[in-house]
Amino acid sequence: MKSLFSAQLAGLIDFLTAMLLANCGVYYVASTFCGALTGGIANCSINYKWVFTTKDCSKRNIAIKYLLVWCGSIFLNTYGTYLLTESVLQTEWAARLSGLFAINLFLIPKIIVAIFVSIFWNFLLHKNFVYRDCHIDEKLRLPRIHK
Repeated sequence: MKSLFSAQLAGLIDFLTAMLLANCGVYYVASTFCGALTGGIANCSINYKWVFTTKDCSKRNIAIKYLLVWCGSIFLNTYGTYLLTESVLQTEWAARLSGLFAINLFLIPKIIVAIFVSIFWNFLLHKNFVYRDCHIDEKLRLPRIHK
């Protein structure tokens, strides 16, 4: 339940940022990227402090693993929104749109992509990789060969 709340709050921050920027004239792909960036920062902070208990994990280890997952998430959200939006823009009905709805048309594909990315990428990797195996740095060290 905490994870769902965290994702919804981060999603709200993401969408509000993207919508605000798009309505201020920023290209929707850049708006999507900035929204994913701000939402990711919020999500990391909330998850670290409240959702996944990480008392024995160093902030450095979590930050490195979160950054890896987050880069993938930003790529999937931005590129997925771009591909789906461009597909929608090729339709006849989209060409007839005007005004505010046309500016915010990217939000419909963004919602669809965000749902898939949050369930099948973010949640699974946060739960099973980012906030688990806190001593990964020790396991990654190569054994020293003594002569």
